[in-house]
Amino acid sequence: MGGIRCILFDMDGTLVDSEPLMARAYTDLLDTGDLTADQIRETYRGWKLADTFADLERVLGITLPENFLETYRARTDQLFRTELRTFDGVEAALSDLDMPFCVASNAPGRKIRLAMEATGLNRLFGDRLYSAYDVGVWKPDPGLFLATAEAMGVPPEACLVVEDSPPGLEAARAAGMNAIHFQPEEGEDMGYPRLRHYRDFSGLVRENQFPLFRSKAL
Repeated sequence: MGGIRCILFDMDGTLVDSEPLMARAYTDLLDTGDLTADQIRETYRGWKLADTFADLERVLGITLPENFLETYRARTDQLFRTELRTFDGVEAALSDLDMPFCVASNAPGRKIRLAMEATGLNRLFGDRLYSAYDVGVWKPDPGLFLATAEAMGVPPEACLVVEDSPPGLEAARAAGMNAIHFQPEEGEDMGYPRLRHYRDFSGLVRENQFPLFRSKAL
């Protein structure tokens, strides 16, 4: 498998179908005009939350309330607890893995733990949950992936990243890691092996010589 010894999974939009819920929280809380939840989801996929807030202020011509962060997180927490689901086939794919794996997400640790508990994935990941907030850098900076590899005791070149967003794939490339692009819907070819459904995950890992893909530009 190209020397792969550890798999780093992004969370939002990769393991759990959270991005529609997160986008819906904006339309629930704000007057977004003609900007739909689907447009918000596609535009801000993989963005740091503070950058999303700033750009929404620019696009909508508003100033968000001082307590909007707390309000937004409370709404997303509610949606996670009641509606969050994994993508089809995730649990079976993880159960079949014969190597260490973990989560490496731009989300805060509290949100990662909530998502794991709400979907039952905590049984599979345990405490192998790594947040950009803990290292103080966010994708596309490679710092989170590099810190995660160090914590897992695996060199970057032996890591495989599974990501759904351009910032995440850019971070993987900058960290010198191999990557798979989880893309269940039609979209731009980012130059990495594409995973459409988790039932194909084991075969995709086996069949690809990932170092060939590591040098491909996004």
